Amino acid sequence: MTFSIVAQDPETGDVGVAVASRVVAVGAVAPFAKALVGAVSSQSMPNPTYGPLGLARLEAGEHPRAILEALTAADDMASMRQAGIVDATGRAASYTGSGCIEWAGGRVGPGVAAQGNMLTGPEVVDALFDTYLAATGSFPERLLAALRAADRAGGDKRGRQSAALLVRREKGGVSGLDDRWIDLRVDDHTDPTAELARLYGLLEKQNNPLTAENLPKVAGAVVGSIASAIKQAVSSDPKPEPQLIAWDPPASP
Repeated sequence: MTFSIVAQDPETGDVGVAVASRVVAVGAVAPFAKALVGAVSSQSMPNPTYGPLGLARLEAGEHPRAILEALTAADDMASMRQAGIVDATGRAASYTGSGCIEWAGGRVGPGVAAQGNMLTGPEVVDALFDTYLAATGSFPERLLAALRAADRAGGDKRGRQSAALLVRREKGGVSGLDDRWIDLRVDDHTDPTAELARLYGLLEKQNNPLTAENLPKVAGAVVGSIASAIKQAVSSDPKPEPQLIAWDPPASP
């Protein structure tokens, strides 16, 4: 009921997951990643412990294949699980349990693992894998291109509903304070992979505003910001004091 790709970009070191499914909010269940460590996708009948346990083992230096062997050996429902793991050096592995609903399977290569279950056929994973390797552009754009190609190849045989893109980059988060560079989710949509691509485009415009299309607007905003800063600097108005407020329940009698 899900197809996903986990990958590592050898140029930037970024790691990420792109995933789509015919369930609500697959982005809240399947993808896990940590900068400089790796990425994990848990699906079919997902085991939410595979993500944090897999990342912890990657951080300890274990091979993705050994990690999947250990996780599934300790799992009574391993036959129903599917997972893909890639580490920060590009080592990759994919697991499909014997009880996953057909069509189910995966492919692995340098820096990438692609897998899916309850698909229209193997052409979905082939499109996912081959498109990613052949795609150009940024790492997130290649992940999105792969996801879109897999969807067009047939995708989940029950239909479409949700998709997600998670990319981790060292100090790539807000103000450089964490690694959550891209975390986009489409929880319920008739064409979730297309909507995911649209959201990524909006995010790119927000994060990289200096394009031919919006340069005049950005330039005007910069001039306005400078003027506002000068006005504030010469103003005699006092600066607001920091404020911290809190609430506690009343003490028990």
